[in-house]
Amino acid sequence: MLPRGRPRALGAAALLLVLILIGFFLFGGDLECERREQGGPGSFPCSLTPRVPPDGDLPADHGGCNRSDCVPLRPLPPKCELLHVAMVCAGHNTSRDVITLVKSMLFFRAWGVGRGEPQVSWIPNKHYSGLYGLMKLVLPGALPPALARVIVLDTDVTFASDIAELWALFAYFSDEQVIGLVENQSDWYLGNLWRNHRPWPALGRGFNTGVILLRLDRLRQAGWEQMWKLTATQELLTLPATSLADQDIFNAIIKRHPGLVLPLPCIWNVQLSDHTLAERCYSEAADLKVIHWNSPKKLRVKNKHVEFFRNLHLTFLEYNGNLLRRELFGCPSPPPPEAEQLQRALAHLSEEDTCLEFRQQQLTVHRVHITFLPHEPPPPRPHDVTLVAQLSMDRLQMLEALCRHWPGPMSLALYLTDAEAQQFLHFVEASAVLSARQDVAYHVVYREGSLYPINQLRNVAMAQALTPYVFLSDIDLLPSYSLYDYLRASIEQLELGSGRKAALVVPAFETLHYHFSFPNSKAELLALLDAGSLYTFRSHEWPQGYAPTDYARWREAQAPYRVQWAADYEPYVVVPRDCPRYDPRFVGFGWNKVAHIVELDAQEYELLVLPEAFTIHLPHTPSPDISRFRSRPTYRDCLQILKDEFHQDLSRHYGAAALKYLTALQQPEAPQG
Repeated sequence: MLPRGRPRALGAAALLLVLILIGFFLFGGDLECERREQGGPGSFPCSLTPRVPPDGDLPADHGGCNRSDCVPLRPLPPKCELLHVAMVCAGHNTSRDVITLVKSMLFFRAWGVGRGEPQVSWIPNKHYSGLYGLMKLVLPGALPPALARVIVLDTDVTFASDIAELWALFAYFSDEQVIGLVENQSDWYLGNLWRNHRPWPALGRGFNTGVILLRLDRLRQAGWEQMWKLTATQELLTLPATSLADQDIFNAIIKRHPGLVLPLPCIWNVQLSDHTLAERCYSEAADLKVIHWNSPKKLRVKNKHVEFFRNLHLTFLEYNGNLLRRELFGCPSPPPPEAEQLQRALAHLSEEDTCLEFRQQQLTVHRVHITFLPHEPPPPRPHDVTLVAQLSMDRLQMLEALCRHWPGPMSLALYLTDAEAQQFLHFVEASAVLSARQDVAYHVVYREGSLYPINQLRNVAMAQALTPYVFLSDIDLLPSYSLYDYLRASIEQLELGSGRKAALVVPAFETLHYHFSFPNSKAELLALLDAGSLYTFRSHEWPQGYAPTDYARWREAQAPYRVQWAADYEPYVVVPRDCPRYDPRFVGFGWNKVAHIVELDAQEYELLVLPEAFTIHLPHTPSPDISRFRSRPTYRDCLQILKDEFHQDLSRHYGAAALKYLTALQQPEAPQG
């Protein structure tokens, strides 16, 4: 179980498998049900799943699996029971799907995470899920040996009911049964869908593996690994490959050992495949427990109730996941050490603190989705540079221009709500420029709190850069067209890889025009500067922030030159990926970049200005935090308090070497980021 505040970063690379093991606290007793007669172990006390006749045909008027078929009795005495759910998550698209699935389960529960590795690459598989569609076969060996029971789910299912009800079905297993499955709701395994259709062997219509109950302890005792490997090997002697991945092998095993399976009520896996017979399972769509989008068409599949199903799925897709991070039940669970530290820090905050809002934002642990969209890591190059930046929803329009100006890898952190994350996904899909770039890694940090956590976002983006160097920029600056190649050449010429500690300064300029002709060279930029179409960055509002770059010298410079740190200096720089991180205490507007440059100087980084490099800031509407800074004296007072505390921490860390930074304690008129 994860208490509120613990990081939940979820990412996936194209070849990375993430086996997610989730623990829920089940509060209250297992649900029992009764009908006209009671069943014993190995069967349900009411007719909750249609019987498969010998000819394999489902009667059109079978009872189905409606709520009316099972009347809850009194629950067992209240208890806290930990139930476990496993999912195989492979690829960037699936990593987004699993978030929606988890939200649909977390409506009532709390969760924890674990991981595993693939062992099934030898099995040929034609299913669109690829290699990872076979991974459920190895769960009994991959999951912790002490784990006796687990619910296994495909990532394309949506819960419409409390998962505790599904867990309660373990009570109906006989001593022999080890697997609980819902019958396959199509004629696939009957082999009559088209001429020469030859499916894997199955019992009747077979079973669907989108929702599985596994008795792991019994599977291990029965020699599950040897069983499935032997079955797969023998069937592959006459069949070229699996068509439905692990489902084919599960069904082949059940065909040989029918006593292993407990047929589950069909409402726990209503399958919306292309040839589905799911409508025979229920009379009312609201009676369903789990909806399985097991067609490659996903939400575009045809079904008379698809609008109802789609709306339910979309509700969870855009649901505010922050609301599901809080514990609903007081089940005993020792929190991890980092959560205890966080809770202690939060407990020490005072309502009288002028900076309470800032400190709460600093301590907020955001949900983070690493690599939200498909991403191809750049090939390893010794002098390569990743552009690092952060943005919110109101800056999305900057992305296309940035991609045109910077052809190299980028790592971008986006501060979004759950609903905005889906809008961003559609924005990228609709853009030919953005969808063509596979070397841009987008990392979604889900919004929580009233202030913009700018340095936390920068740290997320910087931590995910995969090149030796990073260009620390902002989303509203456009680099020169040749800057990417020029930076790589400069890094090599300056021999930064030999251990020299340097921060390469990229001079910044700005325009007040929303539309202007971007300069293709330094000469063209100087012409625009002389004509008054461009200005040195923040030369009127915040000259001390960029004046140490020495723009007059830069005009004539032919080679890199060194400049000295000065109070409030905050240039855009290229540094090694392992450089100091940004100070997270600075949130909102003010001093966030300044503090980072101070840290670089304290660690004795040279500041080298590049003579042919430049980046240009584009105009935009002020951010809410800038407006708050300008209108609220308490905001400015708090920023000064945070600066004082930053300098005190510098003194403790660097001793006498930090004395020169005390000049930065003076209250500025208009501090910048």
